[in-house]
Amino acid sequence: MPSPNISIQHFMSIFNLTPSDPSTFILMGISGLEAAHIWISIPFSTFYIIGLLGNFTVLFVVGKEQTLHKPMYLLLCMLALTDIGTSTSVVPKALCLFWFNLKDITLGGCLTQMFFLHGVSMMHSAILVTMAFDRYIAICNPLRYATILTNGRIIGLAVVFHGSILILPYPFLVSQWPYCRTNIIPHMHCEHIAVAKLACADTRISSYYGLFVVFCERGLDMIFIAVSYTQILKVIISHPIKDAQLKDLGTCCSHLCVILAFYIPGLFSFLTHRFGHNVPLHFQVLIANVYLLVFPMLNPIIYGVRTKQIRDRLLRLFTHKRT
Repeated sequence: MPSPNISIQHFMSIFNLTPSDPSTFILMGISGLEAAHIWISIPFSTFYIIGLLGNFTVLFVVGKEQTLHKPMYLLLCMLALTDIGTSTSVVPKALCLFWFNLKDITLGGCLTQMFFLHGVSMMHSAILVTMAFDRYIAICNPLRYATILTNGRIIGLAVVFHGSILILPYPFLVSQWPYCRTNIIPHMHCEHIAVAKLACADTRISSYYGLFVVFCERGLDMIFIAVSYTQILKVIISHPIKDAQLKDLGTCCSHLCVILAFYIPGLFSFLTHRFGHNVPLHFQVLIANVYLLVFPMLNPIIYGVRTKQIRDRLLRLFTHKRT
């Protein structure tokens, strides 16, 4: 079995790192609130457990019921998987930091966490766009719904490719720089810009690329969603039957709540982290991590309450078990 030093050297050679680069980074957690880490871990672990239970419940219900094997519910399952991936990429390491003061993270672990954290976030955004398109076709062109949104595997592969290819430059760029200043990351996870700021090199290309990804990719996603819902609202308003209007609005409300819960706090967290120099660091870290925890917890609750088919199937499963 190879020694840890050999494996680290091998990893460094793969990414063309210099020998002076650190083999580990130190995650500081929430600077200034170290004494409260144990107390902060209580809501963190609670949100994480609730999120896991809720998202796995959505996966179980949709997988169990053949009548729910439709594009809309496939997208809900993909959303649940990205929720699980988002929180799991951050929370276990954060709880180790809170409970056992295990602040070290290897270079390979840091790059892996960075890739999955940002990649899953991009996938999440792509799923929301696809869900908006799904609602657009279902309401504005229902006769073609079955033919347009039939191949779920292609949708899934496109979303995974979309997220992975855009985020792949993040760990690649970060791995190319020398780190001769410090290896202390004033954060709870390996956020891209937080790591890039530690490099003693010109990291403007990474900063510019990060801005490009957020404003162009996320901006385009939000534009596509806005256009889709503008067309949807036009069709709903012009519908002569009021009951049909309410039904169509009901199918869109859950998705709109999820969109607002994802984009607004995410954009706020991004802007404060990059430009909020006067915002206290512990507040930035808290906002970033609350966003990563609360959103995956709320999604299954929103869809479980608002989506009648999932709610009815869940109640039916529990009723059958009792009888």
